[in-house]
Amino acid sequence: MPSLQITTALMGIGLAVLILYLIRRDHLYLMHGLFWVVVAVAAAVLGAWPGLIDRLARWTGFSYPPALLLLLACMVLVVKALHADMVNTRIERDVRRLNQRLALLEADLESVRQFGSSDSFNP
Repeated sequence: MPSLQITTALMGIGLAVLILYLIRRDHLYLMHGLFWVVVAVAAAVLGAWPGLIDRLARWTGFSYPPALLLLLACMVLVVKALHADMVNTRIERDVRRLNQRLALLEADLESVRQFGSSDSFNP
């Protein structure tokens, strides 16, 4: 196996180990980490067997195999960005709802304080 293949495979494995370490230390959310582990394993596999991308390119009709690799990488990044936007939207919606509930609770508390203090002054 040429040194480039070894280096690429080791980089993919190293990335997967790093991601698993970050998940274990709770620095990375499990579902996000699993996505990146899959990406790292794919990089390790394609690094160890570069002929695999050539076969996939021929099978899908690409005449230039790196173009398929670039297209797949772009698709992965677009899917990840879309997923991040979906999570961000859900978090923003939840924060907005929590702020509304907090405002209602503060208004209720204020009305209880007003009526409670006015009852104590009435004989």
